[in-house]
Amino acid sequence: MSSKSDEKSKAEKPAKKSTDKAASKAGKPESHGFQAEVSRLLDIVAHSLYSNKEIFLRELISNASDACDKLRYEALTEANLLDGDTDLKINLSADPKAKTLTVTDNGIGMSHDELVRDLGTIARSGTAAFLDEMSGDGNKDMNLIGQFGVGFYSVFMIADKVEVTSVKAGTQEGWVWKSDGKGSFTVEEATGGVDGDAADRGTTIKIFLNKEALEYAETARISHIVKTYSDHVALPIILDGEQLNVASALWARQKSEIDETQYKEFYHHVSHGGDEPWMTLHNQVEGVVSYSSLIFIPTMRPFDLFQPERNSRLKLYVRRVFISDDCADLLPSWLRFLRGVIDSEDLPLNVSREMLQDNPVVAKIRAATIKRVLAELKKKAEKAPEEYEVFWDNFGLVMKEGLYEDQDHQEQLLALARFHSTTHSTTGSQDGVSAPWVSLADYVGRMKEGQEHIYYISGESGETVAASPQLEEFKARGIEVLLMTDPIDEFWIATAGAFDGKPFQSATRGAVDFDKISTDDTNDKKDETAPDEKKADTGDIAALSAMIKLALGDAVKDVRASNRLTDSPVCLVADEGDMDIHLERMMRQHQRVDAASARILELNPGHDLIKKMADTVREKGASSGEKMDDYAFLLLDQARIIEGESIPDPVAFSRRLAGVMAGGMAD
Repeated sequence: MSSKSDEKSKAEKPAKKSTDKAASKAGKPESHGFQAEVSRLLDIVAHSLYSNKEIFLRELISNASDACDKLRYEALTEANLLDGDTDLKINLSADPKAKTLTVTDNGIGMSHDELVRDLGTIARSGTAAFLDEMSGDGNKDMNLIGQFGVGFYSVFMIADKVEVTSVKAGTQEGWVWKSDGKGSFTVEEATGGVDGDAADRGTTIKIFLNKEALEYAETARISHIVKTYSDHVALPIILDGEQLNVASALWARQKSEIDETQYKEFYHHVSHGGDEPWMTLHNQVEGVVSYSSLIFIPTMRPFDLFQPERNSRLKLYVRRVFISDDCADLLPSWLRFLRGVIDSEDLPLNVSREMLQDNPVVAKIRAATIKRVLAELKKKAEKAPEEYEVFWDNFGLVMKEGLYEDQDHQEQLLALARFHSTTHSTTGSQDGVSAPWVSLADYVGRMKEGQEHIYYISGESGETVAASPQLEEFKARGIEVLLMTDPIDEFWIATAGAFDGKPFQSATRGAVDFDKISTDDTNDKKDETAPDEKKADTGDIAALSAMIKLALGDAVKDVRASNRLTDSPVCLVADEGDMDIHLERMMRQHQRVDAASARILELNPGHDLIKKMADTVREKGASSGEKMDDYAFLLLDQARIIEGESIPDPVAFSRRLAGVMAGGMAD
């Protein structure tokens, strides 16, 4: 088995490939070591995944179907690729005596380099992510195989050896890939085509069954597997001359003709996932634009959900002919978790991917699809809120991208969005059970009399932001604050501005006029009869603030008394027109902002430390001197630490802290 460095070295020497290929053409098989991750995957497949082995045939048939779809698409512009064989199909043959099972398709086929690349290295298909997801639970891990684009390797659960013979459409060269799945494979020139006929094309996979898998050479067993898992495949699947499946496009059939099992297996086919569909949307539209759609929302997150490309995975067909599985104009990126098929009656068969851009038919299908999906999600949110929360757990972060990117659907998306809050937060949840989600309509319905804003606080985790000192007065008065912990939150809030006429307002920016907001006996934890002497005198606080501002200089924008603190001595807030603290931190991390802005340092007039400092300033005035300066910087650094910020001068902080501690001990 070659190491990663060996593989890199090989990749950097293309001449070696040419030499190997030349050797193969001369009748000498070329030998390759599997990529390290492939070897690990094959070991797991062979020794750990024992349950439901029959799905290997589902995966091979699905791959064969995809190969035929790709050929049909390529033939739209190169009709000669179909010359002599326009009847696309999948043939199965079994030989109990020889202990073999063979799967053949007359699809696009693979070249020499594609065999080496696609069957020897699978990092491009998400192998590393697949291996990271492996749990050790055979049932769960089996379900991951197809989802991560490594379905071919499931064949090694039941095989001692596998031979793959392939002829690329439009060529005459055939190649044979062989492996026992134990670390290496060989490639050599085929003496004939896929079935010994040099004129044909496509791929044949010949499986030499191991002794535990001889049942898969029995026609009755094969027939049962095909009817169970692959009846929906829109190509004939033939075994010993008999067609096993209906071979009609499932999406073109009436709902009354389709049962739940058929929907599920078609979902497995188009998603390569092992989970069940969370929602199934089957729709046939006739009118100005005619099309059929069969769309699924997965139960589990697809592994590629957060890849940078953010590609749509809906398959586009035109009158049953596959066109593309990567049509960016068919679906917005914030719905990229959808899986399924859209089949248009109005697009031309020779449509190219370039022609799909800004196509009015595609635009109408896109608009109708978005409308349908959002309407169904709204119904689910209203009628089955707990089920909807499962969906939001999985895909809410992606949906929020639409809040920022799609102004046309922002209002609908805001109504569908869910959040945690200080009233319903993740803090204190037990046994892994998440706290309930809150809709914006829920929040507005619970707003206090006189409350004009939807308050929120943003940060990296619910637990962290829920404990922020800036929320102390909000909690004391029973005012709910939304906890925004997704990076996208800072951006969509700026574009949305408001919900139901209520502006969004950060709890860490600007001043909050709590006096306008009424409280009730149940939620108001403040002691309204508390005497004013619990707080420092207004004049003393003003004098202390001025002295601290003088000491800190440009390190802060201002120093003022706080009305949002009840327990903590200080906190930092952004000025009304400044960037929110958490947003600026993210921008600095991505080098979008050079330096941190100066913030406002707020002092808690009711805190013992602040009151003592105010008393000292009243009694000693300017003679408070250097000691008061040290206190000022320690307060600022304390506020920075609470915000998760680094201290700009740790040495000075340590010196000041040591001095205060020494003074305290001396007293």
